[in-house]
Amino acid sequence: MDYDPVLLLPLLLVPLFIILISLKIMREYERAVVFLLGRFWKVKGPGLILVVPGLQTMVRVDLRTRVLDVPSQDVISRDNVSVKVNAVLYYRVLDADKAVIQVEDYDAATSQLAQTTLRSVLGQHELDEMLAERERLNNDIQTILDSQTDAWGIKVTNVELKHVDIDESMVRAIAKQAEAERIRRAKVINAEGEYQAAERLVDAGRILNQVPEAMQLRYLSTLHEIANDRSNTIVFPFPANLAEFLTGMKRDG
Repeated sequence: MDYDPVLLLPLLLVPLFIILISLKIMREYERAVVFLLGRFWKVKGPGLILVVPGLQTMVRVDLRTRVLDVPSQDVISRDNVSVKVNAVLYYRVLDADKAVIQVEDYDAATSQLAQTTLRSVLGQHELDEMLAERERLNNDIQTILDSQTDAWGIKVTNVELKHVDIDESMVRAIAKQAEAERIRRAKVINAEGEYQAAERLVDAGRILNQVPEAMQLRYLSTLHEIANDRSNTIVFPFPANLAEFLTGMKRDG
């Protein structure tokens, strides 16, 4: 029985068409999460993969690091100061199947979790810590986010606080506080210097008291220093024990 080639052509093209639409190309940074009749089957890619239409469906997942700009959040610090804080979050998908199965939209979920975690962590610290210890706060937020997104197959690699904005009145208050702190430190340093100088003077007085000859030599040294200044007339008391000291030295000589 002869068949018309024109009639056979559609029968040959249908399988070819099915094969063509079943072929998918996945880039190096992409993975395909494939479902067979609604059930998870496997993760495919990169390269050329086959997804049978009607039996299989796929969800394309990007494995590259993503940058998420966390919107500015109103935070009340532990010392009751209202600030606005925003941050930037870096994360990527490690397990494509978890990112598709365990959460509906991992981008939106990560963004919402980052906002709530930012408010929760910063609310436990005072304003001075937010301004001076950003590196430690970044690490704390990153650790919390990474542990909570692990079930979604997400790896949070880095968190950076960008801006900590405070009211103008608080800026003036902080400036006054910083000035008062500088004055306090200057007074402490000055008092510490006077205390150390007084200790040295006490030690010197004890040495001079133990050795009278040293006191007399110090007396003569002072007279010599004053004698170099001829602009003024200086009346310097002559102690009696100095005469005895000089007489004793003459007798010994």
